[in-house]
Amino acid sequence: MKNIPQHFFPSWAGPGGGGGWSWPLCIKWEAGESLQLWGLDSALWCMLCRGGREKLDQACQRGRVALQLPKAMLQLKLPRLFNIHQIPKVFWEDSIISGYRHPQSSALDCILSSFQMTNETVNIWTHFLPTWYFLWRFCVLCSTVDFLSESYTWPLLVYMLLICLYPFTSSCAHTFSTMSPKARHICYFFDYGALSLYSLGCAIAYGSYVMPECWVNSLLHRHFIPIAIANSVFCTSASCYSRFLELQFPQKSKILRTGAFVVPFIFDTVPLFYRLLLCFGGSCTHTEAVSSHCYHLLFAFLTCFLFASHLPERLAPGRFDYFGHSHQLFHICAVIGTHFQMEAVLADMTSRQSWFSAHSASPSFLGTLGALALGILLNLGIIALFSASLPHALNLSPEKGGATTRTPQPSAASKDE
Repeated sequence: MKNIPQHFFPSWAGPGGGGGWSWPLCIKWEAGESLQLWGLDSALWCMLCRGGREKLDQACQRGRVALQLPKAMLQLKLPRLFNIHQIPKVFWEDSIISGYRHPQSSALDCILSSFQMTNETVNIWTHFLPTWYFLWRFCVLCSTVDFLSESYTWPLLVYMLLICLYPFTSSCAHTFSTMSPKARHICYFFDYGALSLYSLGCAIAYGSYVMPECWVNSLLHRHFIPIAIANSVFCTSASCYSRFLELQFPQKSKILRTGAFVVPFIFDTVPLFYRLLLCFGGSCTHTEAVSSHCYHLLFAFLTCFLFASHLPERLAPGRFDYFGHSHQLFHICAVIGTHFQMEAVLADMTSRQSWFSAHSASPSFLGTLGALALGILLNLGIIALFSASLPHALNLSPEKGGATTRTPQPSAASKDE
């Protein structure tokens, strides 16, 4: 092949042009030589003419910048973590020593912290991932169950909406709870409200599908939903108020908050307890869901025990800061228990439909979706009232002005950690 001037540039000729690399076809080059003299008459995809080299250099430069973006993203610095005595007392967790986030984190820092190992990371993901599982189960049910026109399915609709809501709300609360002391309280106000609504959803589903046959149409059955709404109001009010006692009276705060959730649980499950007693006595019908109900109760008791005991971290403070502390186990047990409860409700709904249709009135809109709407409005009102009173409560906090309230100020060196 003849010698080619340096201002020619090789390019790919493509499968239709003979394959392999060839030389560009140009009308006239800067040097002015005739292409025919050099045998450059092949078909090409692209040509390099006047100013082509500069454009190619610009394209290569943009490509290099684009390739550097993933590297820059990998160099993104995650938020710094702190020990317990470096943050205000309102952010302390019982027997958790390290792994705390900055008490005035930005929203972006909170989101980024969910991808680094802190003492809240497992709490975030153990409720965020199950949210998508419950949403998937709900979507599958929407394709097989007529929620719009069949009133018998409305209690199930309410229940499925709320078991998707409460883990998502909890995940968000744990994610954004370190933006400020006020934001922390408000995040957990919404967390408590979502759990309270979940207890209401359980009551609506249990009153429609799980109630013992001998209790159907009784005084308790007729007033089951109104009492459950009152329990929801009590649960949200008591649990939110417990946060105001947390610093001065931590034991009273814990007892009040635990009781706020135990009372609705006991009320909701009294019909189930009686039904299981009948089953163990040999006079039980529709036994398809009994095993799932038992598994749900087992995990519900484990959930309550872990929430109240702070085990195992209380036995070895600092050893379970990142993995294995009680709140993580509490989340896992709660989700597993909800799964078994959902399976039990679905089994009872299917197996007992003909009996309930013959012996009881169909669920009403006011007793299902209407009760849910009322519960949401009441809980939002309670959360708004407690949120509005937060500035006054924070000003009266005994830790105000104390040594533990100083906002951490990382040094220049520590910012790069």
